[in-house]
Amino acid sequence: MFPVVSLTVFLPLGGAALLVALRGATPRVAHAVGIAASGLALIGAAWMWGRGVPSGGGGFSQVEEVGWIPSIGAAYRVGVDGISLPLVLMTAILFFVSLVFSVRVAERARSYVALFLLLETASIGTFVALDAILFYVFFEVTLVGMYFVIAGWGYEERQRAALTFFLYTLLGSLPLLLAILALYLGSDPRTFDMRAYIDSPPLSGLAAMLALVAMLVTFSVKMPVFPVHTWLPLAHTEAPTAGSVILAGVLLKLGTYGLVRFALQMTPDAFRAAAPYVAALAVFSALYGAFVALAQTDLKRLVAYTSVNHMGYVALGVAVAAASTDPGVRALALDGAVLQMVSHGFVTGALFLLVGMLQERAHTREVGRFGGLLRVVPGLGWAFVLAAFASLGLPGLAHFPAEFQIFLGTFYVYPAAVVVILGIAITAGLYLRAIQLSFLGEPSEAWGGMKDLGAREWLAAAPLLFLTVLIGVAPFVVLEVVHATTRALLP
Repeated sequence: MFPVVSLTVFLPLGGAALLVALRGATPRVAHAVGIAASGLALIGAAWMWGRGVPSGGGGFSQVEEVGWIPSIGAAYRVGVDGISLPLVLMTAILFFVSLVFSVRVAERARSYVALFLLLETASIGTFVALDAILFYVFFEVTLVGMYFVIAGWGYEERQRAALTFFLYTLLGSLPLLLAILALYLGSDPRTFDMRAYIDSPPLSGLAAMLALVAMLVTFSVKMPVFPVHTWLPLAHTEAPTAGSVILAGVLLKLGTYGLVRFALQMTPDAFRAAAPYVAALAVFSALYGAFVALAQTDLKRLVAYTSVNHMGYVALGVAVAAASTDPGVRALALDGAVLQMVSHGFVTGALFLLVGMLQERAHTREVGRFGGLLRVVPGLGWAFVLAAFASLGLPGLAHFPAEFQIFLGTFYVYPAAVVVILGIAITAGLYLRAIQLSFLGEPSEAWGGMKDLGAREWLAAAPLLFLTVLIGVAPFVVLEVVHATTRALLP
Protein backbone atom coordinates (compact mmCIF):
# COMPACT_ATOMS: atom_id res chain seq x y z
CA MET A 1 0.00 0.00 0.00
CA PHE A 2 1.28 3.44 -0.92
CA PRO A 3 2.40 5.18 2.33
CA VAL A 4 0.28 8.30 1.88
CA VAL A 5 -0.05 8.88 5.64
CA SER A 6 3.70 8.92 6.20
CA LEU A 7 4.28 11.11 3.17
CA THR A 8 1.69 13.58 4.41
CA VAL A 9 3.41 13.68 7.79
CA PHE A 10 6.98 14.05 6.58
CA LEU A 11 6.72 16.11 3.39
CA PRO A 12 6.74 19.36 5.41
CA LEU A 13 9.77 18.13 7.35
CA GLY A 14 11.47 17.44 4.03
CA GLY A 15 10.77 21.03 3.01
CA ALA A 16 12.25 22.24 6.31
CA ALA A 17 15.38 20.13 5.76
CA LEU A 18 15.74 21.56 2.25
CA LEU A 19 15.57 25.09 3.65
CA VAL A 20 18.25 24.26 6.22
CA ALA A 21 20.46 23.09 3.36
CA LEU A 22 19.76 26.17 1.23
CA ARG A 23 21.73 28.59 3.37
CA GLY A 24 21.69 31.34 0.78
CA ALA A 25 17.99 31.08 -0.03
CA THR A 26 16.22 34.40 -0.56
CA PRO A 27 12.91 35.08 1.20
CA ARG A 28 11.11 34.44 -2.08
CA VAL A 29 12.72 31.01 -2.48
CA ALA A 30 12.06 30.15 1.18
CA HIS A 31 8.37 30.98 0.88
CA ALA A 32 8.11 29.08 -2.41
CA VAL A 33 9.58 25.96 -0.77
CA GLY A 34 7.25 26.36 2.21
CA ILE A 35 4.11 26.74 0.11
CA ALA A 36 5.13 23.83 -2.13
CA ALA A 37 5.84 21.48 0.80
CA SER A 38 2.68 22.49 2.63
CA GLY A 39 0.68 22.23 -0.60
CA LEU A 40 1.93 18.68 -1.18
CA ALA A 41 0.97 17.81 2.41
CA LEU A 42 -2.50 19.23 1.71
CA ILE A 43 -2.78 17.05 -1.38
CA GLY A 44 -1.77 14.08 0.77
CA ALA A 45 -4.39 14.94 3.39
CA ALA A 46 -7.04 15.25 0.65
CA TRP A 47 -5.93 11.86 -0.70
CA MET A 48 -6.34 10.37 2.78
CA TRP A 49 -9.81 11.93 2.97
CA GLY A 50 -10.69 10.35 -0.37
CA ARG A 51 -9.61 6.93 0.91
CA GLY A 52 -11.97 7.39 3.86
CA VAL A 53 -12.41 5.35 7.03
CA PRO A 54 -14.10 2.02 7.77
CA SER A 55 -17.87 2.37 7.30
CA GLY A 56 -18.70 -0.66 9.42
CA GLY A 57 -17.92 1.21 12.64
CA GLY A 58 -14.80 1.64 14.70
CA GLY A 59 -11.22 0.79 13.94
CA PHE A 60 -8.38 2.54 12.14
CA SER A 61 -7.66 2.58 8.44
CA GLN A 62 -4.68 3.43 6.22
CA VAL A 63 -2.44 1.94 8.92
CA GLU A 64 1.32 1.91 8.34
CA GLU A 65 3.59 0.10 10.77
CA VAL A 66 7.36 -0.38 10.96
CA GLY A 67 9.43 -1.82 13.80
CA TRP A 68 11.16 0.81 15.93
CA ILE A 69 12.12 -0.34 19.46
CA PRO A 70 10.95 -3.98 19.55
CA SER A 71 12.45 -4.66 22.99
CA ILE A 72 9.81 -2.44 24.62
CA GLY A 73 6.99 -2.94 22.14
CA ALA A 74 7.31 0.48 20.51
CA ALA A 75 6.91 0.88 16.76
CA TYR A 76 6.30 3.49 14.12
CA ARG A 77 2.53 3.12 13.82
CA VAL A 78 0.30 5.63 12.05
CA GLY A 79 -3.27 5.57 10.79
CA VAL A 80 -6.57 7.44 10.91
CA ASP A 81 -10.18 7.04 11.94
CA GLY A 82 -13.24 9.28 11.75
CA ILE A 83 -11.97 11.47 14.59
CA SER A 84 -8.41 12.09 13.42
CA LEU A 85 -9.01 12.30 9.66
CA PRO A 86 -10.99 15.60 9.68
CA LEU A 87 -8.38 17.09 12.01
CA VAL A 88 -5.55 16.08 9.65
CA LEU A 89 -7.26 17.77 6.70
CA MET A 90 -8.05 20.86 8.81
CA THR A 91 -4.40 21.05 9.90
CA ALA A 92 -3.09 20.82 6.35
CA ILE A 93 -5.46 23.57 5.18
CA LEU A 94 -4.56 25.93 8.03
CA PHE A 95 -0.82 25.53 7.54
CA PHE A 96 -1.14 26.10 3.81
CA VAL A 97 -3.16 29.31 4.14
CA SER A 98 -0.87 30.51 6.95
CA LEU A 99 2.19 30.15 4.73
CA VAL A 100 0.37 31.85 1.85
CA PHE A 101 -0.46 34.74 4.17
CA SER A 102 3.16 34.91 5.40
CA VAL A 103 4.83 35.49 2.03
CA ARG A 104 5.60 39.09 2.99
CA VAL A 105 7.71 37.99 5.99
CA ALA A 106 11.24 38.92 4.97
CA GLU A 107 13.07 38.87 8.30
CA ARG A 108 14.87 35.50 8.63
CA ALA A 109 12.33 34.04 6.21
CA ARG A 110 14.20 30.74 5.81
CA SER A 111 14.04 30.02 9.55
CA TYR A 112 10.45 31.22 9.78
CA VAL A 113 9.21 28.90 7.05
CA ALA A 114 11.30 25.95 8.27
CA LEU A 115 9.82 26.25 11.76
CA PHE A 116 6.29 26.28 10.37
CA LEU A 117 7.02 23.17 8.32
CA LEU A 118 8.51 21.41 11.37
CA LEU A 119 5.41 22.40 13.29
CA GLU A 120 3.17 21.00 10.55
CA THR A 121 4.93 17.62 10.61
CA ALA A 122 4.64 17.45 14.40
CA SER A 123 0.96 18.46 14.38
CA ILE A 124 -0.16 16.01 11.70
CA GLY A 125 2.02 13.33 13.28
CA THR A 126 0.25 13.77 16.62
CA PHE A 127 -3.14 13.22 15.01
CA VAL A 128 -2.12 10.08 13.11
CA ALA A 129 0.16 8.43 15.70
CA LEU A 130 -1.02 5.02 16.90
CA ASP A 131 1.95 4.38 19.17
CA ALA A 132 1.94 6.15 22.54
CA ILE A 133 5.66 6.97 22.47
CA LEU A 134 5.39 8.28 18.91
CA PHE A 135 2.39 10.37 19.94
CA TYR A 136 4.34 11.86 22.84
CA VAL A 137 7.34 12.68 20.63
CA PHE A 138 5.20 14.53 18.08
CA PHE A 139 3.19 16.17 20.87
CA GLU A 140 6.36 17.59 22.44
CA VAL A 141 7.97 18.71 19.20
CA THR A 142 5.06 21.09 18.61
CA LEU A 143 6.27 23.04 21.66
CA VAL A 144 9.65 23.65 20.07
CA GLY A 145 8.28 24.98 16.80
CA MET A 146 5.74 27.32 18.36
CA TYR A 147 8.18 28.56 21.02
CA PHE A 148 10.61 29.81 18.37
CA VAL A 149 7.85 31.23 16.17
CA ILE A 150 6.54 33.36 19.04
CA ALA A 151 9.98 34.29 20.36
CA GLY A 152 11.44 35.13 16.97
CA TRP A 153 8.62 36.90 15.14
CA GLY A 154 6.17 38.03 17.80
CA TYR A 155 5.48 41.49 19.18
CA GLU A 156 6.90 43.52 22.08
CA GLU A 157 6.60 40.94 24.88
CA ARG A 158 7.29 37.94 22.66
CA GLN A 159 10.09 36.53 24.83
CA ARG A 160 7.91 36.41 27.94
CA ALA A 161 4.96 35.01 25.99
CA ALA A 162 7.09 32.29 24.40
CA LEU A 163 8.64 31.28 27.72
CA THR A 164 5.25 31.20 29.45
CA PHE A 165 3.80 29.08 26.66
CA PHE A 166 6.74 26.68 26.73
CA LEU A 167 6.86 26.22 30.49
CA TYR A 168 3.11 25.73 30.88
CA THR A 169 2.83 23.18 28.11
CA LEU A 170 6.10 21.37 28.84
CA LEU A 171 5.37 20.94 32.55
CA GLY A 172 1.75 20.18 31.74
CA SER A 173 2.74 17.35 29.41
CA LEU A 174 4.84 15.47 31.98
CA PRO A 175 1.77 13.86 33.64
CA LEU A 176 0.86 12.40 30.24
CA LEU A 177 4.22 10.63 30.11
CA LEU A 178 3.47 9.05 33.51
CA ALA A 179 0.03 7.97 32.26
CA ILE A 180 1.59 6.40 29.16
CA LEU A 181 4.05 4.46 31.35
CA ALA A 182 1.15 3.26 33.50
CA LEU A 183 -0.75 2.07 30.41
CA TYR A 184 2.38 0.28 29.21
CA LEU A 185 2.98 -1.46 32.54
CA GLY A 186 -0.66 -2.46 32.75
CA SER A 187 -0.80 -3.98 29.26
CA ASP A 188 -0.27 -7.69 28.65
CA PRO A 189 1.79 -8.27 26.58
CA ARG A 190 3.47 -4.97 27.23
CA THR A 191 3.19 -2.62 24.30
CA PHE A 192 2.86 1.05 23.39
CA ASP A 193 0.31 0.24 20.69
CA MET A 194 -2.57 2.67 21.28
CA ARG A 195 -4.97 0.33 19.47
CA ALA A 196 -4.38 -2.30 22.15
CA TYR A 197 -5.11 0.24 24.90
CA ILE A 198 -8.36 1.21 23.15
CA ASP A 199 -9.53 -2.33 22.40
CA SER A 200 -8.78 -3.54 25.92
CA PRO A 201 -8.11 -0.75 28.45
CA PRO A 202 -5.21 -2.06 30.56
CA LEU A 203 -5.95 -0.14 33.78
CA SER A 204 -8.80 -0.32 36.25
CA GLY A 205 -9.73 1.00 39.67
CA LEU A 206 -7.40 3.48 41.34
CA ALA A 207 -4.68 3.05 38.70
CA ALA A 208 -7.11 4.03 35.94
CA MET A 209 -8.34 7.04 37.92
CA LEU A 210 -4.79 8.28 38.58
CA ALA A 211 -3.91 7.85 34.90
CA LEU A 212 -7.06 9.76 33.96
CA VAL A 213 -6.17 12.63 36.30
CA ALA A 214 -2.71 12.81 34.73
CA MET A 215 -4.25 12.92 31.24
CA LEU A 216 -6.75 15.58 32.26
CA VAL A 217 -3.97 17.79 33.62
CA THR A 218 -2.01 17.57 30.36
CA PHE A 219 -4.90 18.07 27.98
CA SER A 220 -6.55 20.77 30.10
CA VAL A 221 -3.39 22.86 29.81
CA LYS A 222 -3.20 22.26 26.08
CA MET A 223 -6.86 23.10 25.29
CA PRO A 224 -6.84 25.16 27.60
CA VAL A 225 -9.60 25.33 30.23
CA PHE A 226 -9.89 27.32 33.42
CA PRO A 227 -7.79 27.64 35.58
CA VAL A 228 -4.77 26.58 33.47
CA HIS A 229 -5.60 28.89 30.58
CA THR A 230 -3.54 31.93 31.58
CA TRP A 231 -0.76 31.27 29.06
CA LEU A 232 -3.16 31.53 26.12
CA PRO A 233 -4.09 35.25 25.92
CA LEU A 234 -0.46 36.35 26.27
CA ALA A 235 0.75 33.85 23.67
CA HIS A 236 -1.95 34.90 21.20
CA THR A 237 -1.43 38.60 21.78
CA GLU A 238 2.32 38.43 21.18
CA ALA A 239 2.43 35.74 18.47
CA PRO A 240 2.67 36.75 14.80
CA THR A 241 -0.61 36.47 12.91
CA ALA A 242 0.15 33.11 11.28
CA GLY A 243 1.37 31.81 14.63
CA SER A 244 -1.94 32.73 16.25
CA VAL A 245 -3.81 30.93 13.46
CA ILE A 246 -1.86 27.72 14.08
CA LEU A 247 -1.92 28.06 17.85
CA ALA A 248 -5.72 28.40 17.98
CA GLY A 249 -6.63 26.37 14.94
CA VAL A 250 -4.32 23.39 15.44
CA LEU A 251 -2.38 23.25 18.72
CA LEU A 252 -5.41 23.67 20.97
CA LYS A 253 -6.95 20.67 19.18
CA LEU A 254 -4.06 18.50 20.31
CA GLY A 255 -5.56 18.84 23.79
CA THR A 256 -9.16 18.10 22.80
CA TYR A 257 -8.05 15.25 20.53
CA GLY A 258 -5.98 13.76 23.36
CA LEU A 259 -9.00 14.04 25.65
CA VAL A 260 -10.92 11.81 23.26
CA ARG A 261 -8.15 9.46 22.17
CA PHE A 262 -6.56 8.87 25.58
CA ALA A 263 -8.95 9.76 28.39
CA LEU A 264 -12.20 8.67 26.76
CA GLN A 265 -10.97 5.62 24.92
CA MET A 266 -8.22 4.25 27.18
CA THR A 267 -9.75 4.91 30.62
CA PRO A 268 -13.50 4.82 29.86
CA ASP A 269 -14.70 3.59 33.25
CA ALA A 270 -12.65 6.13 35.19
CA PHE A 271 -13.80 8.91 32.85
CA ARG A 272 -17.42 7.87 33.35
CA ALA A 273 -16.98 8.24 37.11
CA ALA A 274 -15.25 11.60 36.76
CA ALA A 275 -17.54 12.92 34.01
CA PRO A 276 -19.78 15.10 36.27
CA TYR A 277 -16.74 16.99 37.55
CA VAL A 278 -15.25 17.38 34.07
CA ALA A 279 -18.62 18.61 32.78
CA ALA A 280 -18.93 21.14 35.61
CA LEU A 281 -15.43 22.47 34.93
CA ALA A 282 -16.19 22.65 31.20
CA VAL A 283 -19.37 24.66 31.80
CA PHE A 284 -17.56 27.06 34.11
CA SER A 285 -14.66 27.43 31.67
CA ALA A 286 -17.00 28.12 28.74
CA LEU A 287 -18.89 30.81 30.62
CA TYR A 288 -15.71 32.28 32.09
CA GLY A 289 -14.13 32.55 28.65
CA ALA A 290 -17.19 34.33 27.27
CA PHE A 291 -17.43 36.79 30.17
CA VAL A 292 -13.73 37.66 30.09
CA ALA A 293 -13.85 38.09 26.31
CA LEU A 294 -16.70 40.55 26.81
CA ALA A 295 -14.37 42.79 28.83
CA GLN A 296 -11.61 42.94 26.18
CA THR A 297 -10.88 45.99 24.04
CA ASP A 298 -8.01 44.33 22.13
CA LEU A 299 -9.52 42.38 19.21
CA LYS A 300 -6.86 39.69 19.37
CA ARG A 301 -7.33 39.06 23.09
CA LEU A 302 -11.08 39.02 22.53
CA VAL A 303 -10.77 36.24 19.96
CA ALA A 304 -8.27 34.41 22.19
CA TYR A 305 -10.70 34.29 25.13
CA THR A 306 -13.52 33.07 22.90
CA SER A 307 -11.26 30.06 22.26
CA VAL A 308 -11.45 29.26 25.99
CA ASN A 309 -15.24 29.46 25.62
CA HIS A 310 -15.38 27.13 22.62
CA MET A 311 -12.92 24.61 24.04
CA GLY A 312 -15.18 24.47 27.08
CA TYR A 313 -17.98 23.33 24.77
CA VAL A 314 -15.74 20.62 23.33
CA ALA A 315 -14.75 19.36 26.79
CA LEU A 316 -18.43 19.31 27.77
CA GLY A 317 -19.32 17.22 24.73
CA VAL A 318 -16.59 14.68 25.53
CA ALA A 319 -17.69 14.51 29.19
CA VAL A 320 -21.29 13.87 28.12
CA ALA A 321 -20.10 11.11 25.78
CA ALA A 322 -18.21 9.53 28.69
CA ALA A 323 -21.15 9.73 31.09
CA SER A 324 -24.04 8.57 28.90
CA THR A 325 -25.11 4.95 28.71
CA ASP A 326 -27.15 5.59 25.57
CA PRO A 327 -25.08 4.89 22.41
CA GLY A 328 -27.10 7.44 20.45
CA VAL A 329 -26.47 10.21 22.98
CA ARG A 330 -22.77 9.32 23.21
CA ALA A 331 -22.41 9.56 19.45
CA LEU A 332 -24.46 12.77 19.32
CA ALA A 333 -22.31 14.58 21.88
CA LEU A 334 -19.03 13.29 20.47
CA ASP A 335 -20.04 14.12 16.90
CA GLY A 336 -20.68 17.66 18.07
CA ALA A 337 -17.37 17.85 19.95
CA VAL A 338 -15.30 16.69 16.96
CA LEU A 339 -17.21 18.96 14.57
CA GLN A 340 -16.60 21.86 16.98
CA MET A 341 -12.86 21.13 16.86
CA VAL A 342 -12.90 21.38 13.07
CA SER A 343 -15.21 24.39 12.85
CA HIS A 344 -13.23 26.26 15.52
CA GLY A 345 -10.06 25.76 13.48
CA PHE A 346 -11.56 27.40 10.41
CA VAL A 347 -13.61 30.12 12.14
CA THR A 348 -11.02 31.24 14.67
CA GLY A 349 -8.25 30.88 12.10
CA ALA A 350 -10.14 33.28 9.84
CA LEU A 351 -10.70 35.72 12.71
CA PHE A 352 -7.03 35.81 13.65
CA LEU A 353 -6.04 36.30 10.01
CA LEU A 354 -8.46 39.21 9.62
CA VAL A 355 -7.39 40.84 12.88
CA GLY A 356 -3.78 40.49 11.74
CA MET A 357 -4.61 42.12 8.41
CA LEU A 358 -6.30 44.99 10.25
CA GLN A 359 -3.29 45.41 12.55
CA GLU A 360 -0.92 45.53 9.56
CA ARG A 361 -2.89 48.51 8.27
CA ALA A 362 -3.72 50.39 11.47
CA HIS A 363 -0.88 49.27 13.78
CA THR A 364 -3.43 48.85 16.58
CA ARG A 365 -6.04 46.31 17.67
CA GLU A 366 -8.01 48.52 20.06
CA VAL A 367 -11.68 48.54 19.07
CA GLY A 368 -12.10 52.06 20.42
CA ARG A 369 -9.62 53.38 17.84
CA PHE A 370 -11.66 52.29 14.84
CA GLY A 371 -15.11 53.12 13.49
CA GLY A 372 -16.81 53.01 10.10
CA LEU A 373 -14.28 50.58 8.62
CA LEU A 374 -17.03 48.78 6.70
CA ARG A 375 -17.15 51.78 4.36
CA VAL A 376 -13.38 52.10 4.10
CA VAL A 377 -12.41 48.40 3.70
CA PRO A 378 -15.66 46.60 2.86
CA GLY A 379 -13.96 43.33 1.92
CA LEU A 380 -12.15 43.06 5.24
CA GLY A 381 -15.22 44.31 7.12
CA TRP A 382 -17.71 41.86 5.66
CA ALA A 383 -15.23 38.99 6.01
CA PHE A 384 -14.83 39.81 9.71
CA VAL A 385 -18.61 40.07 10.15
CA LEU A 386 -19.08 36.62 8.56
CA ALA A 387 -16.41 35.02 10.76
CA ALA A 388 -17.74 36.77 13.88
CA PHE A 389 -21.29 35.59 13.18
CA ALA A 390 -19.95 32.07 12.76
CA SER A 391 -18.12 32.30 16.09
CA LEU A 392 -21.25 33.41 17.93
CA GLY A 393 -23.13 30.36 16.62
CA LEU A 394 -25.40 31.82 13.94
CA PRO A 395 -27.44 29.10 12.16
CA GLY A 396 -26.13 28.35 8.71
CA LEU A 397 -22.50 28.78 9.77
CA ALA A 398 -19.99 26.26 11.08
CA HIS A 399 -20.36 26.46 14.87
CA PHE A 400 -24.14 26.06 14.94
CA PRO A 401 -24.46 22.33 14.03
CA ALA A 402 -21.56 21.48 16.34
CA GLU A 403 -22.84 23.39 19.36
CA PHE A 404 -26.42 22.25 18.79
CA GLN A 405 -25.37 18.60 19.04
CA ILE A 406 -23.27 19.25 22.14
CA PHE A 407 -26.11 21.11 23.89
CA LEU A 408 -28.69 18.50 22.89
CA GLY A 409 -26.53 15.67 24.24
CA THR A 410 -25.93 17.68 27.41
CA PHE A 411 -29.66 18.12 27.93
CA TYR A 412 -30.14 14.35 27.90
CA VAL A 413 -27.41 13.67 30.49
CA TYR A 414 -26.96 16.84 32.57
CA PRO A 415 -30.08 19.03 32.12
CA ALA A 416 -28.77 21.67 34.54
CA ALA A 417 -25.59 22.05 32.50
CA VAL A 418 -27.48 23.58 29.58
CA VAL A 419 -26.92 26.87 31.41
CA VAL A 420 -23.77 26.82 29.27
CA ILE A 421 -25.96 28.02 26.40
CA LEU A 422 -25.71 31.47 27.98
CA GLY A 423 -22.22 31.54 26.53
CA ILE A 424 -23.73 31.96 23.08
CA ALA A 425 -25.66 35.05 24.19
CA ILE A 426 -22.53 36.54 25.76
CA THR A 427 -20.45 35.75 22.67
CA ALA A 428 -23.11 37.35 20.48
CA GLY A 429 -22.98 40.48 22.61
CA LEU A 430 -19.21 40.81 22.54
CA TYR A 431 -18.93 40.32 18.78
CA LEU A 432 -21.81 42.67 18.00
CA ARG A 433 -20.15 45.27 20.21
CA ALA A 434 -16.83 44.79 18.41
CA ILE A 435 -18.52 45.07 15.01
CA GLN A 436 -20.40 48.19 16.05
CA LEU A 437 -17.34 49.97 17.44
CA SER A 438 -14.92 48.95 14.69
CA PHE A 439 -16.89 48.63 11.46
CA LEU A 440 -20.16 50.57 11.75
CA GLY A 441 -20.83 54.30 11.97
CA GLU A 442 -19.00 57.12 10.30
CA PRO A 443 -15.44 56.35 9.18
CA SER A 444 -12.61 58.14 10.95
CA GLU A 445 -10.43 60.41 8.83
CA ALA A 446 -7.39 58.60 10.20
CA TRP A 447 -8.30 55.47 8.25
CA GLY A 448 -9.42 57.14 5.03
CA GLY A 449 -6.46 55.84 3.04
CA MET A 450 -6.63 52.26 4.32
CA LYS A 451 -6.44 49.65 1.55
CA ASP A 452 -8.85 46.77 1.29
CA LEU A 453 -7.81 43.11 1.11
CA GLY A 454 -5.38 42.21 -1.65
CA ALA A 455 -5.06 38.99 -3.64
CA ARG A 456 -2.65 37.37 -1.17
CA GLU A 457 -4.98 38.10 1.75
CA TRP A 458 -8.03 36.80 -0.07
CA LEU A 459 -6.14 33.62 -1.00
CA ALA A 460 -5.50 33.06 2.71
CA ALA A 461 -8.89 34.06 4.14
CA ALA A 462 -11.37 32.98 1.45
CA PRO A 463 -10.85 29.19 1.84
CA LEU A 464 -11.51 29.43 5.59
CA LEU A 465 -14.63 31.55 5.07
CA PHE A 466 -15.88 29.15 2.38
CA LEU A 467 -15.40 26.14 4.68
CA THR A 468 -17.14 28.04 7.49
CA VAL A 469 -20.23 28.36 5.30
CA LEU A 470 -19.94 24.85 3.85
CA ILE A 471 -19.85 23.16 7.26
CA GLY A 472 -22.76 25.30 8.46
CA VAL A 473 -24.93 24.49 5.45
CA ALA A 474 -23.82 20.90 4.86
CA PRO A 475 -22.32 19.54 8.11
CA PHE A 476 -22.84 15.98 6.86
CA VAL A 477 -19.69 16.45 4.73
CA VAL A 478 -17.68 16.11 7.96
CA LEU A 479 -20.20 14.28 10.17
CA GLU A 480 -20.46 11.25 7.87
CA VAL A 481 -16.76 10.61 8.41
CA VAL A 482 -16.88 11.38 12.14
CA HIS A 483 -19.99 9.30 12.82
CA ALA A 484 -18.46 6.22 11.18
CA THR A 485 -16.20 6.08 14.24
CA THR A 486 -18.21 7.65 17.07
CA ARG A 487 -21.22 5.36 16.73
CA ALA A 488 -19.01 2.42 17.71
CA LEU A 489 -16.49 4.22 19.88
CA LEU A 490 -17.57 3.01 23.30
CA PRO A 491 -19.00 -0.35 24.42
